[in-house]
Amino acid sequence: MTASTLQPFNPSTPLPIAIIGAGITGLTAAFRLQQKGLPVTVYEASDRVGGVIRSLRLNGYLAEFGPNSILETSPKIVSLVRDLGLEGRRIYSDPNAENRYLVRYRRPIAMPASPFKFFGTPLFSWRAKLALLREPFIPRKISAHEESVAEFVVRRLGKEFLDYAINPLVAGIYAGDPARLSVKHGFPKLLALEEKYGSLIKGQIFGAKDRKKRGEVSKQEAKKLSFDEGLQVLPDTLGAALGNALQLRATVTLIEQTASGCALTVCRDGHEQRHDHAAVLFAVPTYQLPEIRFAAGQELNTALLKKIHYPPVASVVLGFRRADVAHPLDGFGMLIPAAEGFRILGTLFSSSLFPNRAPADHVTLTSYVGGVRAPDLALQRPPELVRMTVEDLRVLLGVTGEPTFQHVVLYPNAIPQYEVGYGRFKDLMSAIETKAPGLFFAGHYRDGISLGDSIVSGHDVAERMAARFNASIP
Repeated sequence: MTASTLQPFNPSTPLPIAIIGAGITGLTAAFRLQQKGLPVTVYEASDRVGGVIRSLRLNGYLAEFGPNSILETSPKIVSLVRDLGLEGRRIYSDPNAENRYLVRYRRPIAMPASPFKFFGTPLFSWRAKLALLREPFIPRKISAHEESVAEFVVRRLGKEFLDYAINPLVAGIYAGDPARLSVKHGFPKLLALEEKYGSLIKGQIFGAKDRKKRGEVSKQEAKKLSFDEGLQVLPDTLGAALGNALQLRATVTLIEQTASGCALTVCRDGHEQRHDHAAVLFAVPTYQLPEIRFAAGQELNTALLKKIHYPPVASVVLGFRRADVAHPLDGFGMLIPAAEGFRILGTLFSSSLFPNRAPADHVTLTSYVGGVRAPDLALQRPPELVRMTVEDLRVLLGVTGEPTFQHVVLYPNAIPQYEVGYGRFKDLMSAIETKAPGLFFAGHYRDGISLGDSIVSGHDVAERMAARFNASIP
């Protein structure tokens, strides 16, 4: 296929838009496009929707396979819940479970909730606290060197903040390594604060006004939401709304140029079919893209995208009798610095966050293992993952009894790492979209890795596609 000869959309030929992947980004984009009367077909290779979002209700416990909540950072998230009629099933996290714990001295310590409490916390030394006071006076970086998160934090906040605040934070968000992640691509808003305000502290203070104008909320202040039967309610409802436009067990193997757009060869239940489409949205993980063949033309070679690093992560959900856990579990969860020497990356206090996640007098704890820090640990067999997780929880949370529930799931390719040099991947996606108007990329590998980011990405790419087809998104 010669990218530059792809034909523009012809409104007189109402061919459907193809969306490859029924994760949250693809489903959101499809729903928004359908709202404006643009026909879509969603091709999903597996037998279910939602991608990494999956909830399991068993014996009174509710286990989330992947993400546990959505941060309500954007009005686009609010409107999606509203338009799907899910406001009655939406639940927000318990306001009494707002503590966030960091582990230091081999015990969880609550993060300070105010500047005044920060100076009294045992989490950081006085030297580190004084370094924070100097931060507003540190000049902006002027070199063109792309900094890692570690370089950026050490320059502005010092090594202790890197080791005991940013290292566990990066592990909790990306399952990543701050020495490898790019601050420009992995934490662009952090870099933007320095560029615009000259200081992270000033940016937090004055940036709040800008966010308010945009109708956005910072991730630190955003509400955490889920649904009565877990996050799977959202993709299931989206899938139901799409109706016959959703095709499961449908693997796209070939894309060809046609006079009216492009044609997809799709393998479904062992049979190949050819379907004409006006445009194509890639909403699958990038490591799957090279498996799709483009007829002729080297201009659309996506092989480079296979180099995006997705480390393995195991989710270990355990239930315990409440009496067998000494810690009050009065918060969101705990994050663990690598320097503390534990095997788990962190633990969410799932049953403290949302109701009906555990039977009466029991609790649910969701821990994560592996990532860039220890990829081999994630690949251990489930009994070994349970054993090492319980051992760490005995030390950290005072667990004494045996699990009354356990569920382990491995993601061999979990979270895309926005490492230094990641811009070459984004540049390639933009170049392909320019050469081939009608091909679009969206998802956690491009617009941010959180569940909220993926929803916004789906909404925004639908806006771009609708603009191309002279439609609009509410």
